[in-house]
Amino acid sequence: MIEFRLARREDVPAVVAMLADDMLGRGRETAVPDEYLAAFDAMQAEGNNHLIVGEAEGQVVACYQITFISGLSLSAARRAQIEGVRVAASHRGQQIGEALIEDAESRARAAGCSLMQFTTNKSRDMAHRFYDRLGFTPSHIGYKKPL
Repeated sequence: MIEFRLARREDVPAVVAMLADDMLGRGRETAVPDEYLAAFDAMQAEGNNHLIVGEAEGQVVACYQITFISGLSLSAARRAQIEGVRVAASHRGQQIGEALIEDAESRARAAGCSLMQFTTNKSRDMAHRFYDRLGFTPSHIGYKKPL
């Protein structure tokens, strides 16, 4: 059984390990540990930006970041933006991803959101099939620009 909870500072190394454990993450998760801890502290201070971990048998095996955004478009819709969705390789294929998305949707509804959104890398074909299966629609094209 998996339990989702707000992450604690001591969970950061496990989360970073999951972020780095794929073809894209290996090349981009290169910050030193103190930088990740500083980022976690900044997220905590923002109030609407949360790191969530899934724990099974005392071990962090899943994670995602959820940010609640108030806006004017779509009739002043409040949105939940999710990022960094990961399940540890050792726990994939056990429907933890589905439970993770259910948890995110529940938190989004509780925060008054009427929409959940995210971006996913074009190369993540398996993730695309997963999100399609859960009822998400690839309705927009995302752009990014390094600053």
